[in-house]
Amino acid sequence: MTQTQRYKYPLQLPQSLKETAARLAQEDGVSLNQWIISAVAQKIGAVETASEFLKARAGTTKRGALTGLLGKAPNVPPLKEDSI
Repeated sequence: MTQTQRYKYPLQLPQSLKETAARLAQEDGVSLNQWIISAVAQKIGAVETASEFLKARAGTTKRGALTGLLGKAPNVPPLKEDSI
C-alpha cells in the first residue's frame, strides 16, 4: 500500500478505550484517526522488532537445546527467598 492508498476499517472500541484514545489524541494535537494509526504503527514496529530480535538471539540453536542445559542443572530445592 502506498501512502496515498487508504482503506476503511470499521473499528469497534469499548467506550472507555475510545474516550481515553480521544483524550490522548487531543493532548497530542492530532485527530483520533491519526492517533489510532500511530498507535497501530507503533505496535507493529514493536512486534516486528521483538520478532527479529528473538530470531537473532536464537541463532542456530536447535529445538530441545534448553532441555539439555536444564538436565545439567543440580536437582536442589529453591532457596526460601526464591519461593516467596
